[in-house]
Amino acid sequence: MKGKRFTTDQIVAILDEAKAGMPVKELLRKHGIAEQTFYRWKAKYGGMAVGDAKRLKELETENARLKTMLADAILDAKVLKDLLSRKW
Repeated sequence: MKGKRFTTDQIVAILDEAKAGMPVKELLRKHGIAEQTFYRWKAKYGGMAVGDAKRLKELETENARLKTMLADAILDAKVLKDLLSRKW
């Protein structure tokens, strides 16, 4: 079953609660998340402000888009190269 999605604002708020001293087990139960998810978030977003986390998400999205564009350009170049080599 797919769990619910949390926004970057919510993730940072949850991590701030943990930093404020709330026990991790209680925090996990309160928000309905797994321990592994919490520590994965902590590794990725630990010590970030909300603005920093949003910027990270934007950069990851832009990076994925640019990688797709690069892959398409490389594929186009290969196709053109194959066509030119067959023509001669």
